[in-house]
Amino acid sequence: MSIAPQAPQAGRVITVPEAAKLLGIGRRQAYRAVQEGDIPVLRIGRRILVPLTKLNALMDGDQEEAW
Repeated sequence: MSIAPQAPQAGRVITVPEAAKLLGIGRRQAYRAVQEGDIPVLRIGRRILVPLTKLNALMDGDQEEAW
């Protein structure tokens, strides 16, 4: 089950609230999942970004590729 809000591009990232919408969960729940390490993220300064390729792999059940 791949998630593609727009045409997928290699290396594309989304914000945690955008990931929450795609996953069908609330914003707070998504940030909690990030804190617990359940959603793979990139931290750049204060920004927290979710790589779409990693999120897709996680949703497809490919744990090794997601991390």
